[in-house]
Amino acid sequence: MKELRIRVLAGVFVVAGVLSWAGARLWNAVATLPSVPVAAPIVLALIAVVLLSTALSLRARLKAQRERRPGAKGVDPLMAARAVVFGQASALVAALVAGMYGGTGVFLLELLDLPTRRDQALYAAFSVVAGIAVIAAAIFLERVCKLPEDDEHDNGAASAA
Repeated sequence: MKELRIRVLAGVFVVAGVLSWAGARLWNAVATLPSVPVAAPIVLALIAVVLLSTALSLRARLKAQRERRPGAKGVDPLMAARAVVFGQASALVAALVAGMYGGTGVFLLELLDLPTRRDQALYAAFSVVAGIAVIAAAIFLERVCKLPEDDEHDNGAASAA
């Protein structure tokens, strides 16, 4: 499994932001721009909380297992792999969604004199912050579940090849 790349996430964020900004300008010129939902930052924040709590739980269990505490509950490797995949998928979607709301928010900066658009710009800004929190929690989860480097196995595999 490959690690998340910050450059890829940033690229997804920027491309989605630019496309969203251009789409918002076009949509507003043709018709009324749809509103930014209030639930967007809430859902992203909930995903960030789930990822963070999973990472903290796995970190505590792995630490107890490394210290060989009596009664320490081990971590199933398949469960850890599923958690990492969930984190990576969440980070990619959060980068896309945060970019989309970021682009819409930048467009809405032109319309801050209207109270409804000001509120939507605020919701868009909170969505971007919550999306960044999802990405940070996903990267933390990935680092928690990363296996320690084992040089002996790497050298043995290289010499066998």
